[in-house]
Amino acid sequence: MDDYDKLTPEQREAKDKEDRAREEAEQAALPYRWKQELGEVDVYVPVPKGTRGRDLAVNIQKKKLVVGLKGKEPIMEGELCKEIKVDESTWTLEDQSTLLVHLEKLNAMEWWENVLKHHPKIDVRKINPEPGKLSDLDGETRGMVEKMMFDNQQKQLGKPTSDEMKKMEMLEKFKAAHPEMDFSNAKIS
Repeated sequence: MDDYDKLTPEQREAKDKEDRAREEAEQAALPYRWKQELGEVDVYVPVPKGTRGRDLAVNIQKKKLVVGLKGKEPIMEGELCKEIKVDESTWTLEDQSTLLVHLEKLNAMEWWENVLKHHPKIDVRKINPEPGKLSDLDGETRGMVEKMMFDNQQKQLGKPTSDEMKKMEMLEKFKAAHPEMDFSNAKIS
């Protein structure tokens, strides 16, 4: 991603727009739609109008999801990109035409790049949670979520996280306070 840093703001905007269009096309080609919040993923699978719950074959496992109509090839099947809480994940049939699969993330502090590992990924660095949702959190939790989002973005860009930046700052202060010490051969991790 270092090349991205070298782009002009106009080039970045063009690249972001191009990436967004490609991502939208890839996602539109999937046999389902999906959305996520930090702690959950909702998958919307279109099924033939008039479908009943008993017509469906849905298997939700910690790392695997199979969705389809009984006796037919699955509409979607594969390994989930991250683990889920099986007991808190559910499915419902809406208007006899859409199957909603609600997945509770095991790690509620990370964004998913895709639902199934073998499907196209989205750029999680470009996710902006709804401001209302972030503001609903208490101050401490909101600060933790914002720090996590910043650190996640920094990691994706190959840059230091807030904790690593804090450590480097403390080290620089220590070096400045102790100029008599030689740090040239020090290995600091």
